[in-house]
Amino acid sequence: MKNTLLVILLSLTLHNSFSQKIDKSKNELKSGNTSNSSSSSSSSSSSSSRNSSSNDFGLAGLFVEGLLYVSFYSTIGDYRSENHLYNPLSKYPYFDGESGNFQKENDSIQYGNLMRFDVENHFLYSNNNLFGNHLKAKFRPFQYFYIQGDYRELIEKNAITNNYSNLSLFQFNVAYDRIRFKKFNLGWTLGATYVGNDVQKTGFSYGLHTDVFAIKNISFNSAMIWSRINGLPVNSFEIRGKYHKQNYFFALGYEHLKIATPNYNYMTFGAGIYF
Repeated sequence: MKNTLLVILLSLTLHNSFSQKIDKSKNELKSGNTSNSSSSSSSSSSSSSRNSSSNDFGLAGLFVEGLLYVSFYSTIGDYRSENHLYNPLSKYPYFDGESGNFQKENDSIQYGNLMRFDVENHFLYSNNNLFGNHLKAKFRPFQYFYIQGDYRELIEKNAITNNYSNLSLFQFNVAYDRIRFKKFNLGWTLGATYVGNDVQKTGFSYGLHTDVFAIKNISFNSAMIWSRINGLPVNSFEIRGKYHKQNYFFALGYEHLKIATPNYNYMTFGAGIYF
C-alpha cells in the first residue's frame, strides 16, 4: 500500500514538474482575464466625469496642441530640418563595406529609392522538450516605412506522454524608422498579434526596434513588441548578432516571450537573405 501511494505521489510530482507551458498559455488566453476590466472602466469613467467639469479649456487646448507636436516630432520627425530622414535605403547591409540599412544621401554610391525584401529564419531552442521556429519577412517599398510579418511556431514535448503541443504566434506590423543613420537606425512598430490553434484571438500591438552596424560585416539588432489578448500579455523580445556576407547573413541570438502567465526563453540561430 505504501509503495502504491509513493508511486502515485511520484507520478503526480513528475506530471507537475513537466507540465505543458504551451497548453497553459493557450488555456489562459482562451479563458481571458476580465476580472479587473469592469471595475477599472467604471472607476476611470467616474473619475474622468468629475474632472471634466473643472477643466480650463483654454489651457487644455494649448497643452494638447503642445503634446501633439511633441508626439509627432518624436515619432515621425521634422523633415524640414532632419536630413537623415531622406537617407536612401541601401541595397543590403555592408553592400559598400560600411553602410547599414541606410546610406548617406550624398554618398558616391547610390541606387535611388530601392525596393527591398528581407527574409530570415531562426531556430528556437530552450531545451530538448521546448523548441520552435521564427520566420520573419520585411517588405521595404522605399526608405520611409516597411511592412513586417513574424510567424513563430512553438513546440513542446511532454516528457511523460511523449505528446506534442503547438502554439502558432503571428505578428503583423507597419514599421517606421525614426532615425535613419548610416550605422544606426531606431524606430517603432504598430500592428496586431494573432494566436492561432484553438485560441484564434487577436490583439493590438506596438513595439520598438533598432539596428547597430558597429563593426565591418557585423551588426546587432533588437526588437520588442507588446500586445494584449483577452486581457493577458503576449509580448516578445529578441536580440541578435549578425554576420553579413554579400546579400545574406548568419545570426545568433536570444528571444524571450511572455504568453499569458508562462515565460519562454530561447537561444536562436539562423540565417537571412536580402532581395
